[in-house]
Amino acid sequence: MKKRLIVLLAVIALLSVTTSCATLLDSETAAAYNNSADAYFEKGDYYDRAIADYTEAIRLDPENVEAYINRADAYFWKEDYDHAIADYIKVIQLDPKNVKAYINRGLAYLCKDEKDQAIADYNEAIRLDLVNVEAYIRRGWAYYCKKNYAQAFADYAEAIRLDPENTEAYINRGIAYLIKGDYDQAIADYNEAIRLDSVNVKAYIYRGWAYYCKKNYAQAFADFTEAIRLDPKNASAYSIRGLAYKFKGDYDQAIAVYNEMIRLDLDIAGAYSSRADVYLEKGDYDQAFTDYEKAIHLDPTAWNYHARGKAYESKGDYDQAITDYTEMIRLKPTSDNYFTRGKAYELKGDYDQAIADYTEAIRLDTKKMWGYIYRADVYLKKGDYDLAFSDYNKAIQLDPENEWAYISRGKAYELKGDLERAIADYEAALRIEPDSFLIKLYLENVLRQQEQ
Repeated sequence: MKKRLIVLLAVIALLSVTTSCATLLDSETAAAYNNSADAYFEKGDYYDRAIADYTEAIRLDPENVEAYINRADAYFWKEDYDHAIADYIKVIQLDPKNVKAYINRGLAYLCKDEKDQAIADYNEAIRLDLVNVEAYIRRGWAYYCKKNYAQAFADYAEAIRLDPENTEAYINRGIAYLIKGDYDQAIADYNEAIRLDSVNVKAYIYRGWAYYCKKNYAQAFADFTEAIRLDPKNASAYSIRGLAYKFKGDYDQAIAVYNEMIRLDLDIAGAYSSRADVYLEKGDYDQAFTDYEKAIHLDPTAWNYHARGKAYESKGDYDQAITDYTEMIRLKPTSDNYFTRGKAYELKGDYDQAIADYTEAIRLDTKKMWGYIYRADVYLKKGDYDLAFSDYNKAIQLDPENEWAYISRGKAYELKGDLERAIADYEAALRIEPDSFLIKLYLENVLRQQEQ
C-alpha cells in the first residue's frame, strides 16, 4: 500500500528558464530542436527522441540552459537519474542561482534514495529563495523519508504559512500523514485542499484512500467516483478505485473497473496488468497470464515483465519467473530488480546465483540495508555464519533504527545457539518497536530456551 502511494506522489513541475544564445542563427536553430523535443516530451512516450533533439539543441548552443534543463527532465521521466543529475549540474554551472535546478536535482537524488544529497539541494534552493514553497514541500518529503518526522511536518507547516492557499502543500502533508497511519489528520488536510480547490482530482483520490484505510468504504468510493466525474479520462482515479476493490476482496468490481478502463482506452496496458493481478488473486491463472501477455505486447516494460514474473513465482514456476526477471533486468538493470531475481533464485534453492544477484544489487546501491540482510539470509542457509554475520552487522551499521536488521541477526544467533546475543538483538528491536507482538514472541521463545 505504501509503495503505491509513494509512486503516486512522484509529480514534478516541468521547468522553463530563459535561454542564453551563442549566436542568433544557432539560437534559432537550437530553439527549433528544443521546440521539436518539447513536442515529443509532451507525448510522454518519446523520451529518447526528445533527448536526441535536446542534445542537438545543446550541440548548436552549448550554453542553452533551457535545453539542458529540459533534457534533464526527460532523463528524469525515463528514470535515468544519473544523466538527469549530470544535466542539472551543468545548469547550475551555467546559472548558479537557478533554484529550479536545485529543486529538481534534489528530487532526482531522492529517487536514488540519496536523501542527504536531496536535502542539501533543497537547503540551497531555500537559501537562494527563502519563500520558495515548493522547496519546503520537497524538503519536507525528504525529511519524511529519513524518518525525521518533526522536521518534515515543520517544513510542510512553513510551506502552508508562506502560502496558506497552496493545495499541493496540504496534499503532500496529507500523504505523509496517510503513510504514517494518521488518517484523520490526512483527511483534514485533503478537506482543506478541496475547500481551496473543489475540483482537485488528486485531493479526492487521496482522501478516498484515507477513508478506505479507515474502512469507511462508502465515503472512499464516493470520493473515487467524484474524482472520475471531475475527470472522466483520469486513469489514476480508475486504477486506485480498482485497487481498492481488489484489496477489499471485491474482485468482480475490480475487474469491472479495469474493463471500463480498457473500453475507454485509458492506460490499456496498465489496465490489463492490473486486471491480471486480480485474476491471479482469484486463482484464475489462465486469464491472468492472458492479460499479462497483452500488457507486455502493448507495453514491453520492465514493470510488466516484473508483474508477470511475480505471477509465475506465486505459482511456483521459478524458471519462468527468472526468465521474466532477466528481461526486466535487461530493460532496467537496477538494484531492486537484481534483488527480485535473487529472491527467485533463492526460492528455487540456487543459492550461489541468489548470492551473485544480491552482490550485484549491493554493488549498484551500497546503502540499501535490505540487500545485506537478503544476502546474509542465504549465507546462513549455506551454513556460512561468518559471512552471514558480516552482512547483518553491515545492515545494522547502515540503519541502526531498523528493527528488522536486529531481528534477522537475532534469529541467526538463535540458530547458532548463541542465546545471549539473540536476546540482546531482540531487545534492541523491541526498543525500536515496543508494541510489536512478533518481536515479543521471538524474545519469549528464546528466553524459554535459555531456561531449559
